[in-house]
This record gives sequence, C-alpha cells and structure tokens, in this order.
Amino acid sequence: MLDQHAHNSVEILFPKESEYLGSDSFLPDCPHCYKLNIQINVLRAEVGFWKNCHQRAIERESLLKIKIEELEAKIKLRERQLFERHSEKGSKNSEQPENDGSTKPERKRGQQPGAKGHGRKKHENLPVKEEFIELSKDQQCCPCCGLPLEPLSDTQDSEVVEIEVQAYRRRYRRRRYQRTCTCEKLPKIITAPIVPKLIPKGSFGISFWVTVLLGKFLFQSPLYRILTELRINHNLDVSQGSITDGLKKLAPLFTPLYEAIIARNISQAHWHADETRWLVFAEIEDKVGPRWYLWVFCTCDTVVFRLQSNRSAKVPTDHFGDKSTGILSVDRYSAYKALIKYGRILLAFCWAHVRRDFLAIYKDRPAHKQWAIDWIRKIGNLYTLNKKRLKLLGSPEYEPAQQNLQHAIDEINTCCDQQLENPKLNSACRKVLESLKRHWSGLILFVTHPEIPMDNNHCRTTIALPCSRPKKLLWLRLSLERRIDSHAFFFIPDTHVVEYKSAFVAHPLPDGLCSKPVQTPDRCQKSSPLEHAP
Repeated sequence: MLDQHAHNSVEILFPKESEYLGSDSFLPDCPHCYKLNIQINVLRAEVGFWKNCHQRAIERESLLKIKIEELEAKIKLRERQLFERHSEKGSKNSEQPENDGSTKPERKRGQQPGAKGHGRKKHENLPVKEEFIELSKDQQCCPCCGLPLEPLSDTQDSEVVEIEVQAYRRRYRRRRYQRTCTCEKLPKIITAPIVPKLIPKGSFGISFWVTVLLGKFLFQSPLYRILTELRINHNLDVSQGSITDGLKKLAPLFTPLYEAIIARNISQAHWHADETRWLVFAEIEDKVGPRWYLWVFCTCDTVVFRLQSNRSAKVPTDHFGDKSTGILSVDRYSAYKALIKYGRILLAFCWAHVRRDFLAIYKDRPAHKQWAIDWIRKIGNLYTLNKKRLKLLGSPEYEPAQQNLQHAIDEINTCCDQQLENPKLNSACRKVLESLKRHWSGLILFVTHPEIPMDNNHCRTTIALPCSRPKKLLWLRLSLERRIDSHAFFFIPDTHVVEYKSAFVAHPLPDGLCSKPVQTPDRCQKSSPLEHAP
C-alpha cells in the first residue's frame, strides 16, 4: 500500500501514486496541468503525512516529559530518604514552604532578653542536714587585747546540694529461741524466718537491682558502664555474668505487671498505634529473612510493645480482642482498617501524614510547588484553629471556635472536590487528593471529638525510643521455649518508674515480687505503678 524508503536511519512512508490518483479523478487535457495536478496531490498527501508525524511526535514528547518528571520526582524522593533529616521540624536552613508574612517570627529558645528570671531553685523537697561552722580557737579572741569573742544566737546561713550514696552489706541476724516447755510438738530451737529475696539464694538486694534496671533501661547506660560506676564510686566489684544471669531470673517476675499493663491498655477508650521494622538475626522456622516488626499501642498512661514476625492485620486484631471499643489514632496502613468491619473501633487518621503527601509534591515536583504550598497552608490553618478551640474548651467562646474549625473543614472538602473534577490535574496531585477523600471520614473525627489529636505524633515519638536504642530496651521473655515471637516490650512513664523505685527502696519486698509467689498477679498488682495512674 505504501512505498517504504530509508532516510538517515529513519523509515519514512510515502503514499503510492495510485492512492492519490483515483479512477474517477478529473485530469485535464493539458499535459502541463496534468503534471501540476500530480505534484499538487503529492504535496498535499505529504503535508497530511508530515502533520500526522508531527502530531505523534508531540504526543511522544509529552509522554516523555511526564515520564521524566516522574523519574526526577522518584530520584528526589530517594535522595530525601537517604540524606534528608527524618524529623519534619523545620529549621532556618531547611527547605520549607515560603512564609506568607502573616505568621509571627519564631521565638528564640532560652531566657528572653528583658524577661524576669525565676532565681535559683530552692530544692525544698530534699531533707536538710545542718552543719555548724565555727571559728578556730585562735580566731575566737581579739588579736589585739586577747579577750574572747561572745557567740550570738543567730547564724548566717547558706546551702549547697550534696549527693551521698554508699553501697553497704545488709547482714540479717536471725534470732534463735529455745523452748522452756516440755511440749514435743515444738522444736527445741526456733529460728526467725528467712527474709524473702528477690532472687532465691541471691546475694544482691532490691535496691541493687533497682539501680541496675534504672541505669540500663531508663538512663540507657550499657552494663559495663554501670559496673564501672559501681566499682569506682561504691568500691563494689561485680562480675558481668552475675548481672546477666540475674536479669534473666528477673524477667519472669515482670509477667504479672506486663499483663496488668496490657489489660489497662485495652480497657481505655482512645489509643495510638504504629509499627516499624525490627531486625531479628535468628533462624526461625517458616520465617525467611531477619525483618520483623515492632508494634506499639499507646494510651494516656501505658505503652505496650509487641514484636511480631509479620505486619498483618492479625496483630492489632489480637491485641484489642473482641470487647474493646473506642477510637484508634493511626496512619493509613491497611492493616488497621481491618478493625473497622467489627464496628467497635473507629479509626482517626493522621493529618501529619496527609501534610507529608503535599510536602512530597512541594519538594519533588517544582512545577506544582505553589499548588502544594496552598494545601500545606490550609492544613496549617486547621492546626491553628484546632489549637485555639482546645484552649477555649469549656468556655462560652468554644462554640464560635468550633464553627470556625468546621467552616475550614468544609472549605477543604469543597476545594478537594473541585480540583478532582479538573481533567487536567496532574496525576501525582490527583493521587494525593484521592487519598484525602478516601480517608476523609477518619480525618475529621477530631472535629466532633476534641479529645482526639489531629496527628499520631505521640505514638511516633514513643516508638522512637526502642528504635534509637534497641539493645537497651527492657524486654521480657514470656515463655521458656526461647521463641522470638514470645518477646514482649513494655514501657512505663518515667514518673511512674521513679515512684516504683521509691516504693521498692522505702518498703519491704512486695509479696507479688517475691520468688515464691510469682504466679499470683493479684498480689503483684498491689505494688504495681498502675495504681498511681489516674
């Protein structure tokens, strides 16, 4: 149908002569006109052919531009994942959306110029040990006449804070008694009962293990550094093997406390949840690779960590069981969405993740930078309005603040619908807005529930603790089968840990933490730090 010719390694197709000279074509008798008509028809066919080629080239170029834009955005994404700070907190040198001039300049940290200071802390919570400083005998008389100085009733006082810690040996001397009667049922010599120990036949007391546990798992000090501090400051030389073996024996004692924390955690009405990868270099049956996942479930007073070999919806489903009801603040991971079908738990999605989508457009796609800035400012306005609303909670001004927030939410929803109706909207921008619409019902839960935060940053901050110091996190082996999936993690707020330590030091050994009655969680709960929580 078409003659094929090669020119500069590019195939060019020309129509045959029979295609532009049909059988019904009118040909004039003049030979010159006949030749001119043939040339005109050939030129017309070539014009149409080259127009078609040009149009196809324009379409290919537009497709290639889109592909280049996608690849450049992916390269920028990978560079940010490798080299960019993982914190989203802005700095002066970091690339952030331009300020429109409506916000106030950032307040500098620390003491402000001209502000009144608070003075030295009094430390009135510490006990006082008084020491009287007197003049020497040579100075208690006049250097000229030698008459003695008369002391006054008042003193000039000053204070310094001192720390006095000393290791000592507690020697138990059990009294022995001899019977004075002739009853055979009573032994001749009776000895006072053995003092209960944290570890049977152990040589270290409760205060010693509290010091080791707080130093290792609260203050994040390695074990060898703790032992060095004990040797230098307390003249106490302890082998590392004794501490390691003691920690293994202490782990089962925390089982009742761990179960109590889980029970309190799932009994709350609002949670935060998140997960992150966790490398476990152990050979486990039916598990390929070292990648495991650390799940965290937070409430206002408890945090539960779970180490699992998978990232499936079975983990949150098993944690909450079939009775928990409330609101769960999460990201948009699909495993949490399996909880919706039971109708007992609502998902409050994170606005920080939504903002991160628009930040990715801002950083990776320069052509749509202003579009992303507009959306980032809309989300920032939501945070501002919600913060003002929470400050007015319980006051008459709360209702107008609630209406302003609802009006901003409606504007965002309308703007999203209008932009999605635009057929020329960029595919990446459309993808972000479609995700916003899919999760809209969970994103606006904070409007009708003021107690629900707009983001899941509390959980991300909590899970950063084990991720930054995984070797020093307090772990519990809940099974004697040495299975990795039986490891569980728990965390108590620092204030409760300190209270728990003071209860240990100031009072006798709680029954629930003795070596013998360790299987009685009810007795252990009497000394649990959860009793201090509201």
